[in-house]
Amino acid sequence: MEYKEFVQTVAERAGLSREEAADLTRATLGALGDRLSAGEARHLALQLPEPLRESLPVKDKSEQFGLHDFVVRVSNRTGLTVQEATGGVRAVLTTLRETIPGEAFDHVMSQLPGEFQEMVESTT
Repeated sequence: MEYKEFVQTVAERAGLSREEAADLTRATLGALGDRLSAGEARHLALQLPEPLRESLPVKDKSEQFGLHDFVVRVSNRTGLTVQEATGGVRAVLTTLRETIPGEAFDHVMSQLPGEFQEMVESTT
């Protein structure tokens, strides 16, 4: 999936403008980079459309925090309410699942608490 299509899909799922969806996507990837191991973040970045790769930080040490703190980080980075950020994170994770190979997505999700899996919408 190309960058514009990715952002448009997130916008439609989250009920946001394209600009808000782009900001939300960058913020969600930033929070993912905080949470993932350096190797997993690098691997995920390679699967993303080029403009999104720089939004995913690679850190020497991953931070441990749950879904609520993740959503609050996204909310703080975007200015969206926690409720809007929750829907936005759901939209980004679901779009990621459709964009990157299944095995790569499964590896990302394996580093996150189970509550993150519940955020991914079923699209079948």
